[in-house]
Amino acid sequence: MTPLAVADPGTLVQSVDWVAVAPPLVAALAGLVVLVADLFLKGSRKKALSWIALGGLTLALAALLPLALGDPRSTFCVTDSGCSYVVDHFTLAFQLLALGGALIAALLSVHTVAADRLPGGEFWFLLLSSAAGAALLPASRDLATLVVALEVASLPAFALVALRRDGRGAEAALKFFLSSVTATAVMLLGVSFVYAATGTLHLSAIADALTTAPAQLRHLAEAGAVLTLVGFAFKTAAVPFHFWVPDTYVGAPVPVAGYLSVVGKAAGLAGLALVTTVAFRPYGHTWGLVLAVLAAVTMTAGNVAALRQRSAAPNSAVRLLAWSSVSQAGYLLVPLAAAGYAGSDRPVGATVAYALVYGVVNLGAFAAVAATGHSRLDDFQGLFARNRWTALALAFFLLCLAGLPPGVVGLFGKVVVFRAAVDAGLGWLAVVMAANVVVALSYYLAWTAKLFAAGESAPTRVPGPLRATLGLTAAVAVVLSVAPQLVLQVVSGSLF
Repeated sequence: MTPLAVADPGTLVQSVDWVAVAPPLVAALAGLVVLVADLFLKGSRKKALSWIALGGLTLALAALLPLALGDPRSTFCVTDSGCSYVVDHFTLAFQLLALGGALIAALLSVHTVAADRLPGGEFWFLLLSSAAGAALLPASRDLATLVVALEVASLPAFALVALRRDGRGAEAALKFFLSSVTATAVMLLGVSFVYAATGTLHLSAIADALTTAPAQLRHLAEAGAVLTLVGFAFKTAAVPFHFWVPDTYVGAPVPVAGYLSVVGKAAGLAGLALVTTVAFRPYGHTWGLVLAVLAAVTMTAGNVAALRQRSAAPNSAVRLLAWSSVSQAGYLLVPLAAAGYAGSDRPVGATVAYALVYGVVNLGAFAAVAATGHSRLDDFQGLFARNRWTALALAFFLLCLAGLPPGVVGLFGKVVVFRAAVDAGLGWLAVVMAANVVVALSYYLAWTAKLFAAGESAPTRVPGPLRATLGLTAAVAVVLSVAPQLVLQVVSGSLF
């Protein structure tokens, strides 16, 4: 009889914690339901696909409740290395951001799919599949699962960008695809270096192995760590991996651009936080300095490019939001850099808090652009006279992004990020951030002023789904401004 390679094969059989994996699993199953239902629904009945997608994302969000009320859970565990799937406070916060952002983007897409005559079955399947990958990523605790989750979140996004059948959408999708493939290839090379140096893919085991790695393997491990960060830096749109952002946002349907700016960025941030603060913890000062420089360059490049947008140029509104999202990525990287210098994961809470605030108000801004149907900044001239509620909502979102009252939650978010940099001894980065916040005020306030300037007074009608999206995002932003502790409390404790 041939001897078995494993002494006790029974140890390879694992029980799956279905409650722990429910949020991404429900989103994935909803995508499959949409795909099958699309085969049988004809004509006007295809509108039901949007409600299936909205229901699936709502159920996925509801699946977070038992996890939030209970203790941390884990599954797919190996005795010697750790678990591949862990649900802790970090996971729950980013899954809330990914699934909540996907739900708002889906609500925003109901009108767009019909108005732009997009293929409904394909659109909703791709959106749900990408959301499932984005929800899986923050729970991943080994490099293999992280890479798979990142690609599951990314690959459907390429197709979503190209669904608007015109030359601009195809070009945008191609740029997005080629940039992403290059970043993924570099990241996989880095993962192979890390595995060669440590002999493991589990994040916690990598950290332990790096502290005892032989001197001859240390340079290989350091090179692997840097290359691994590239793929996640691309998803966050950090400079110099940001060139795909403006063209992709302009070429994609507006809801897809909003989805990429929030959910896509959340996936990249979650992966970046995990590989740095957990796997590469022993190299904290090295990647801390790299991320600090990236944060400074990213926020500066994004703000300078946003300032250069001409208000009369085609698609200038979406381009401004695109460059604004690049600058916001710089702010989001600041606490991650602070975690490297502090030698602790506590500053990561500032990134999570700011990401939650940014997700709500940025999707709200994209919803306002979709509701007006305007592509140029000049088209927003006098919007208050035509549609006062849309103008007030957009003004509030822009003030939140700028960090000015009454957008109190945006102000608090920037303060927490600023404090994380100061507490970690990154005074120079705090100064750069403060200067960039002042610079950003000019284009946010210029757009806000246009809304209330004199212009055409003929009233405009906003479709129901877009009104619902604007109302939902505005209501959440107002609640967070009145009670910012609902989000900022994640800064006070450890997430892992």
